[in-house]
Amino acid sequence: MLGSIGTFFAERFRRWLPDSYIFALILTLIAAVWALFAVDVGPVKIAEAWYKGFWILLKFAMQMVLILVTGYAIAISPIASRFIDWIASRIKSPVWVYASVIFVGQIFSMVSWGWIVLTAVLARELSTRVKGVDYRLVAAAVYASFLPWHGGLSGSIPLVLNTPENFLIKADVLTEIIPTTLTLGSPMNIVINLALLFTLPMLFMMMRPSEDKLQTFDDLREGDAPTKPMTVEEEADSLCLPDKCISDMLNASWIISGLVVIMGLYIIVSHFYSKGFDINLNIMNFLFIILGMMAHKTPIRYVVAMKRACSNVSGIILQFPFYAGIMGIMIYTGLGKQVATSLAAATSPGSFPFVAFLTGGLLNIFVPSGGGEWAVVGQPIVEAAKTVAANTGMTAEATQAFIAKVSMSVGYGDSWTNMIQPFWTLAFFPIVAAGSSLQARDIMGYTFVAMLWSLIIFGLGVTFLPM
Repeated sequence: MLGSIGTFFAERFRRWLPDSYIFALILTLIAAVWALFAVDVGPVKIAEAWYKGFWILLKFAMQMVLILVTGYAIAISPIASRFIDWIASRIKSPVWVYASVIFVGQIFSMVSWGWIVLTAVLARELSTRVKGVDYRLVAAAVYASFLPWHGGLSGSIPLVLNTPENFLIKADVLTEIIPTTLTLGSPMNIVINLALLFTLPMLFMMMRPSEDKLQTFDDLREGDAPTKPMTVEEEADSLCLPDKCISDMLNASWIISGLVVIMGLYIIVSHFYSKGFDINLNIMNFLFIILGMMAHKTPIRYVVAMKRACSNVSGIILQFPFYAGIMGIMIYTGLGKQVATSLAAATSPGSFPFVAFLTGGLLNIFVPSGGGEWAVVGQPIVEAAKTVAANTGMTAEATQAFIAKVSMSVGYGDSWTNMIQPFWTLAFFPIVAAGSSLQARDIMGYTFVAMLWSLIIFGLGVTFLPM
């Protein structure tokens, strides 16, 4: 029954929701009109505020791009392929395919949101090796494994908060960074992630269809399409000239990459040795770049991997300036402070995290990017959290923890409604759906059920669990 309900809503969302870029434009107009009537400013000042903000997230946008492509590049490396083969060789039953894909996939997502690609490879391998696997359900498990990503090492909001000179500090919304010990390392985040990790596999095992309704990979396969695409190594080798030459020798030189990797490892070890569990966007991106170089060994293989990874970043590059423009309207017209004041007046320390969660979930339908969404609501949400904390007499330390909790709640909301917003299927569908007739709407009914279940976990977590 839940699967049928999910399919019903998924079909309607597919019909009603245009491309996410359209929503970036619509939200820009909404913010402009809102400021025109809610704040004492004219159209000229609104336009100037929009343009002033348009460029303030260029660094942040590049950091988001690198988080995705560097994680993706590692996920398609030979060492990752061998690891997937090792896992796949040990799973023989369809029911364990569903459980394993979503369990392992959640762990991958906690490392990097770009590693959903690795989960897609695992799902495809298992579905072609084990008979009786419903390919729609296993593809849905890949997407549902994305649910804990914002509480993981590549979560946009906690990494932004811990990055020096982030856009909230530059806008004087925050005076200092908020360490990851208060976000990623908090009891709330740990309990929520563990609850998702162990309950989602059971949920997907219970959703498996009966044999008469199975649709395997072979059922969805189109013609004689290959089950495996060309590997990075094979593509790199195909670029070599027929005869030996200096350019190919340099492209394939593991010594050049190795020397740079050694230098990079020194920086990484020094950072964590001196600063402990201090993870921000810069060090995560640098870590993934160095690991990617190690995983692919030669420069040309890493170039090929990054080229493949960059095919998924067009949405970020196009839309982030418009998110920044919305942020500019919020900051430079005073609209953001007014929104923050209204939120603070209508909520309490106990209810505000759940309100922030719902806000993140609603906005994610229109702005399907954790980083982009935070650019839009980060300023008013943090301002409101500060006001609520001040009204209730919180200490500076308690205020910082409260801001961390509210910010993470927005991140959970973003992860939550991904299950009915198919935007990020773009990140893994080129792998999981290659050579088949599988479409995003084929999986959204199952992910809707996952969304209903995760609402309980997220809702109880942000409301009752301590930071």
